[in-house]
Amino acid sequence: MTSPIPAPGEPLPHYVSTAPFDPYSVEVMTEEQVRVNQASQLRLMWWKFKRHRVALVSGIFLAVLYGMILICEFLAPYNLHTRNMDFIYAPPQRVHFIHEGDFVGPFVYGRTMQLDMDTLKRNYSDNPADIQPVRFFCRGDGYRFWGLFESDLHLVCPAQNGQLFLLGSDRLGRDVLSRIIYGARISLTIGLLGITVSFVLGIVIGGLAGYHGGVFDLVVQRLIEVLQSIPSIPLWLSLAAIMPATWSPILIYLGITVILGLLDWTGLARAVRSKLLALREEDYVLAAQLMGAKSSRIIGRHLVPGFMSHLIATATISIPGMILGETALSFLGLGLRPPITSWGILLTEAKSVSVIAFYPWLLFPTIPVILVILAFNFLGDGLRDAADPYK
Repeated sequence: MTSPIPAPGEPLPHYVSTAPFDPYSVEVMTEEQVRVNQASQLRLMWWKFKRHRVALVSGIFLAVLYGMILICEFLAPYNLHTRNMDFIYAPPQRVHFIHEGDFVGPFVYGRTMQLDMDTLKRNYSDNPADIQPVRFFCRGDGYRFWGLFESDLHLVCPAQNGQLFLLGSDRLGRDVLSRIIYGARISLTIGLLGITVSFVLGIVIGGLAGYHGGVFDLVVQRLIEVLQSIPSIPLWLSLAAIMPATWSPILIYLGITVILGLLDWTGLARAVRSKLLALREEDYVLAAQLMGAKSSRIIGRHLVPGFMSHLIATATISIPGMILGETALSFLGLGLRPPITSWGILLTEAKSVSVIAFYPWLLFPTIPVILVILAFNFLGDGLRDAADPYK
């Protein structure tokens, strides 16, 4: 049925609805779509990061490690400097739970040592008659917690008048596991402090070069090219030789941190420069300049936050380089020195091929180095993917 045609001069019929318009009636979104559309940028990044399972597990692993270094004195079975002269180069002990068919709980067997007069190697054998229960939340070697107050509480302790070398002992009878736990505090924090120095230099120098350009940019680029062309080992040698041998361990630690930061800032400075060269032409930068904002404010408040996710991903990838740098310097005898203990210093015990052949457990400090470096690399991959949640 067709509508009647109006006569000439008559108004056309009005078919427009006078009801209020509801925009949500045109396109109805699901609850999931509404949740995504209303989510903030950080929440979107977190959702995408969670989907990267390996990066998430790596982040949790690193968070646990950095939490452990706060209480390493409590976690270590022995004090850092405790020597067991009767158990030099003792191999790792195996933890048992069942003895002759009966459940005893976690324990280790006592050991007897015999010296091989031909090779001068100490041979240890378990004594099944000597059962040494592993104690938990117990009193053991004394220590100064963070150098502030005395305590002797440990998570795990050997039996009374017993031994507990889960990863063996070194040439002075010191527990390798305890020294690895103590060394984590130095090796992990030196990466954070080193990347802080590197970030300050890289963002400031690279930011000024990319924002202002001109002669300053030219000088900075030539300086970066000169530093990157110098071989790493001779550069480490020259910088490490600057530090006097009379410095205290804490000054040596700070000096190595500065050296690692000075070696790593060049790559970050170039990345920041390239980003600022593109961003300085944006309209909001021109608006800030017209309003009288200083260069430091424009760079710090407007330009750097624009690629902060890229900087975070760069940091997680650069920290492993810092840890490897400290390990290499200490292994070569150019870095930290005893009584400071790091994973690199622990590896100096395994310089000799004969030592590695007879006592391979002295290479155990390489395991946390490898795990931490892999975890940081996986975490960096996840953060890099999550930096742009819309892809």
